[in-house]
Amino acid sequence: MGRELIGHAEALLADPHADSGQVRYLAARLTEALRDAVRVAVSRGVRVERE
Repeated sequence: MGRELIGHAEALLADPHADSGQVRYLAARLTEALRDAVRVAVSRGVRVERE
């Protein structure tokens, strides 16, 4: 899913006609993916620091 999301993000951000709704939707999906990645890293013993 992450690779697909990165590809979608690159395409959307390169599109000068992308509207704010599309960008907000993308930001929400990227946030979900990042949250999942951090959860997996923590479950594997990687220390994640919060600022």
